[in-house]
Order: sequence, then C-alpha cells, then structure tokens
Amino acid sequence: MASSKSKRRFATVPQIDVPHGRNGKHKQIVSAILNELADLSGGEALKIPLTDLGDCKENVRSALNRASHKLHQPLATAADAKFLYV
Repeated sequence: MASSKSKRRFATVPQIDVPHGRNGKHKQIVSAILNELADLSGGEALKIPLTDLGDCKENVRSALNRASHKLHQPLATAADAKFLYV
C-alpha cells in the first residue's frame, strides 16, 4: 500500500530552534519587582503605582505570586486605591 503525503498546513523548524521558556505578558514587571526586592533591607517594602503595572493589580499579583513560589521566595502583597505594596 502506497502512502500519500498530504501537504502540510504548518511550517516546520528544527527542534533546536524551539523556545524552551515561557515569557508571559507580566514577565517584565514581575522581573523588575523581584530584582528590586532583592536589594531591599529588612523592614522595607516596594510601593508601586498601579498605573505602572500595565495590567490590573489582580493579574500582576497572581503572576508575582507564581514567580515567587517558583523561586522559593515567599512574599506578601497589599494594595490600596493607588499602589501595590510588595
């Protein structure tokens, strides 16, 4: 029985060229927050204007929580009408 090759609908790439990491839409702000947290002294917190988040505070808090758990760096967050505190 002869097999017929159908035309591919999708392009192919070598596996080595396939990205292995995931860069979500919150990566930039979460990375910046985590980097600044590393430089804080004990008893200090970051005060981040909600307008600087680029998304709603709930989504950024969730992304920040996932990243901190992955790095085994517990953190706490709080928010008011204008700022996110980490």
